[in-house]
Amino acid sequence: MSLPADYELWSGSGLDRALLVKFMRRTYQELYPDQSFAHLARTVEQYLSKETPLWWVGQADSCSFENTNFSTRSPVACLWLGNAVDQVRGDRHSHIFLLYVLPAYRRKGIGSALMHHAEEWARRRGDRQMGLQVFVANQPALSLYQKLGYTSQSVWMVKPLT
Repeated sequence: MSLPADYELWSGSGLDRALLVKFMRRTYQELYPDQSFAHLARTVEQYLSKETPLWWVGQADSCSFENTNFSTRSPVACLWLGNAVDQVRGDRHSHIFLLYVLPAYRRKGIGSALMHHAEEWARRRGDRQMGLQVFVANQPALSLYQKLGYTSQSVWMVKPLT
């Protein structure tokens, strides 16, 4: 994976639940600002596990303290993968739960680098495809995914029941 210069990738863990909820809430609120999204904490609680890897990207900010190098990590992007089953072939494959880059850091190649990282991770574990869901109103994300070779396989339709 080639992140832009001065950025680093690190693995998340179950300790990052609150931060993951915060990033999820930000992505959904960009599209639907009037919603509360209180349910996202339950989603993270239900699905974040060792089988659903989480990665963060932040600006590399190496500091020195008493001859010890360390990195202060403040994420600007995240990628969370889950598992899905192709209902046509029955194959397990990786599914992108969340790809989010803070607005000030977009169009720098971070999202593309995270997508390539996800695809390589999935290939290494034997997956033959990667899946994701994107809102039709999210044109920047649709453009990114199409540029990276993703095509529509199905359409998820909803109808409000009143």
